Amino acid sequence: MKKTSNKQAALIRNLAEVPWQEFPGHFGGALSKALVRPETAGSRLIDYRISCYQPMAHVALHTHKVQEQVYHVLEGEGMMEMDHKRQVVRKHDVIYIPPGVEHSITNSGLSDLTFIVVTTPAEDE
Repeated sequence: MKKTSNKQAALIRNLAEVPWQEFPGHFGGALSKALVRPETAGSRLIDYRISCYQPMAHVALHTHKVQEQVYHVLEGEGMMEMDHKRQVVRKHDVIYIPPGVEHSITNSGLSDLTFIVVTTPAEDE
């Protein structure tokens, strides 16, 4: 009898291979590349993206039921809103967003705002 394996395949991909997308709730040139997701890489727990927001682009205020998120700002600056508090974020800032925290980010700067988004679990129930 042949044994089936549940082992996932490892993956290497280059940013240039992944198309930019404007996900629901994102506006004005708030683009992301979904690098590691269940449908792109077979991941079970991780959604890993790079996002690039043009000036004035934003994601609408929203809350996740069970997902935790980390944003790591690589370039530019923007306005982060979490639980009705606004704060400027810029290069090298790392933002942790626990489940249940209403949040949004807007590019309030003069150039593109580029940041990594890590979300776990990959789906919000």
